[in-house]
Amino acid sequence: MAKNYDAIIIGAGSVGLPAAMSLGALGVKTAVIDKMPSAGQGENKHAIGGIRATHSDPGKIIACIRSIEIFSTWKEIYGDDIEWLTGGYMFPVYREKEENLLKSFLPIQRKYGLNIDYVSPDVVSEIAPGINRDGLLGGTFSPNDGSASPMNSANAFFRKAKETGKVDFYFKEGVKGIKATHISNSVLNAGSNANSDSNNFVVETDKDTYNTPILIDAAGPFSRQLGKIVTVDSKPANLDIPVFPDSHEGGVTEPVEPFFKTMLVDLRPAKGSKNYYFYQNAHGHIIFCITPDPPILGFDKRETSLFLPQVAARMLNLMPSLKNIRVRRVWRGLYPMTPDGSPIVSWNKDVQGLLHATGMCGQGYMLGPGIGEIISRMVTDQLTESDKIVTDEFSLYRSFGGEEALK
Repeated sequence: MAKNYDAIIIGAGSVGLPAAMSLGALGVKTAVIDKMPSAGQGENKHAIGGIRATHSDPGKIIACIRSIEIFSTWKEIYGDDIEWLTGGYMFPVYREKEENLLKSFLPIQRKYGLNIDYVSPDVVSEIAPGINRDGLLGGTFSPNDGSASPMNSANAFFRKAKETGKVDFYFKEGVKGIKATHISNSVLNAGSNANSDSNNFVVETDKDTYNTPILIDAAGPFSRQLGKIVTVDSKPANLDIPVFPDSHEGGVTEPVEPFFKTMLVDLRPAKGSKNYYFYQNAHGHIIFCITPDPPILGFDKRETSLFLPQVAARMLNLMPSLKNIRVRRVWRGLYPMTPDGSPIVSWNKDVQGLLHATGMCGQGYMLGPGIGEIISRMVTDQLTESDKIVTDEFSLYRSFGGEEALK
């Protein structure tokens, strides 16, 4: 017999876990289905841990400011050590192009509550000791940004969701089919879709069957594939969710005595890459990543021989004092990319009751807690005016014509 829920989330990752936690807190009976053996074992565990509200678009600023509030107070409120470290984000500037760009964002960033300023070369050097001063013009610094452990956070969100008594997790279950049946004159248990036209979803996995009026797509890089197996009244829904996997590599060094804790983001492009970024975490490890150019599309997560020489050369140019620190390991994960580099948090207009929370473009870890709360308010029809700024910006039905400048 099928198991019945008010909402079902596909994906127990950076978005699915905090969404489940928030839904459970509002009393929504929720199931989370994931093919992995435990929480946060998909792309969440490949995140490097950076959490910033330093964005150029209002939606991301709003969502991430709330995420930072959740991350930074988690240990104090709930007791779990998720290794939160308030180090800020620093965007050092060596060219007028980046200086003008970053300064142009300050009015909108401040309008939506971000604590940020453009600082002098001396301040940059004080925050990031050993940074290359040759040609340094200054930089933007947002002191409230920080970092945490993706795995510790995933486990904390999982436990908190379970503690609500409203959330069940089903691991090691791959979704094989999603069948929506149109229902008229019905009243749903939850959701802004609670009207006279709705669907009941039957989610079939390789182990069981589940029923729900609200289905939440938090499948990340697999959302496009998920959309293709949805049927409505036994007919293919023909959904084409614009989310495409793009692989990025990261790495971590041996631990050394802490000497800086800000995330350094160099926006200058170089051959084969766009920006790169790194920071020193609470244990003294330096964790780093780079944005390849052109993008590496597809699901291949094997490490490459190009990554380490490429990123190391750029990091040493910015901070020469890193030269004697040994790299411990590297890895590769998938960014669920959209055409404009911004997420999709949106009801599907063609399939009533289907809510997409996907395409986080490599920023799911920092967006997750804030987006998770918004998802819970979408489902229970409690959106705030601030939430609507986010959902309008992240609509599935936007033009996808531009690209977020601080992606």
